[in-house]
Amino acid sequence: MPEALSKPDAAGDGQRASNTDPPCRVALLGFGTVGRAVAKILCETPQPTLQLTHIVNRNVERKKQPWVPSHVVWTDDVQSVLNSDVDVILELIGGLTPAHEIVRGALESGKSVVTANKQLIARYGPDLLQLAAGRGCQLEFGASVAGGVPVLPALRTGLCGDRLHGIAGILNGTCNYILSRIEHARIPFSEALEEAQARGYAEADASEDLDGGDAKAKLAILALAGLRARVAPESVRARTIRAIDAIDFDYAAELGCTIRQISRADLKGDCLRAEVGPCLVPLDSPFGRVQRNLNLVLTSGEYGGDMAFLGAGAGGDPTAVAVVSDLMFVAESLCGRRTTSGTQVSAPAVGSDFETPWYLRFYVRDQPGIVARLAEIMAAHRLNIDSLLQKPGFDKAALPFVITLEPCRDSALHPALEKMSGLDFSIRPCLCLPILR
Repeated sequence: MPEALSKPDAAGDGQRASNTDPPCRVALLGFGTVGRAVAKILCETPQPTLQLTHIVNRNVERKKQPWVPSHVVWTDDVQSVLNSDVDVILELIGGLTPAHEIVRGALESGKSVVTANKQLIARYGPDLLQLAAGRGCQLEFGASVAGGVPVLPALRTGLCGDRLHGIAGILNGTCNYILSRIEHARIPFSEALEEAQARGYAEADASEDLDGGDAKAKLAILALAGLRARVAPESVRARTIRAIDAIDFDYAAELGCTIRQISRADLKGDCLRAEVGPCLVPLDSPFGRVQRNLNLVLTSGEYGGDMAFLGAGAGGDPTAVAVVSDLMFVAESLCGRRTTSGTQVSAPAVGSDFETPWYLRFYVRDQPGIVARLAEIMAAHRLNIDSLLQKPGFDKAALPFVITLEPCRDSALHPALEKMSGLDFSIRPCLCLPILR
């Protein structure tokens, strides 16, 4: 059965808060980097529709700040806040436990919720939105993807009149920084990762970023907001960026391209193709021009065509701005006594069988007949070679070269790759990247 995606009802659009309407009482759960930045905005730039009443965190005595007004209650007792008369719960503690239980409890009691928790929305968003609609309250999560870029509010409001069928984006600033550094400095992947960690762009264990877990969760949220499709993050295939070498940027440049981690989803009927992973993109394309830790989201609509959203995707202050914007939207809705209505959410079959040209990079022990053997395997699987690139000057015991293929489906390519992996001259697994045009 279709599910409800909460959205303001147009019938209340003309209503605004009057000067006599009391401000919405806001409880802030979590006083980390983003929570502190949100509190700063609310305290230093007071909004007539919002009043910060509670800050919830562990070890609150050590967290207290002199710039927070004296009327704000500091506590570590979440349940007392859920039982209070606050109107909006602002969840910034992150993770799934206990965030899921807290948000569900708040919505069940009729309190609206604003969150920046991408894992929570990616896994439970459709159910929580349906619960919010049933309780007449709101769930807003504009800061959960590309925090400094207002893409989610645009998808849920500004573009809701269109029928979107495609979303693609650079959604992980850590990966984009690492790939940009390899591109410009031609340094090894390990060195670029160390730089990212030293600058605070990557965690000590950066697996969630490098292997696509972070981007999968964000893509699931974009699919929910823009394509009205329920997508479990674990159903999205992800390819790691760890195998990217500096030589790949040399070969990509010969093809007029560079390499970026791209998250993409295309909806056709009841089938959605979705994937996260490194891809070759044209140097002069929007993706090719995105550098360092910026985020970019492109949408494709049936009526409105293509739209682009670019900006800082992370950081305390940009994310805090997105959170406060969501708070102000909720406050306006509550003061205007808007109700919520449902929009249909589908549950399409999810696959990753895209049809694209392909970039195949091999490392081999040089010997006669290598290209002929690879061409034989490709011909047996009905794959057409487009070009062969080989730079001089490399060690013959570890020779990198590239074959590009004409467009074919992922499902046709991978049986051939499995066959190639067993060849005696291969010294590394073949790096296989889609070429996006």
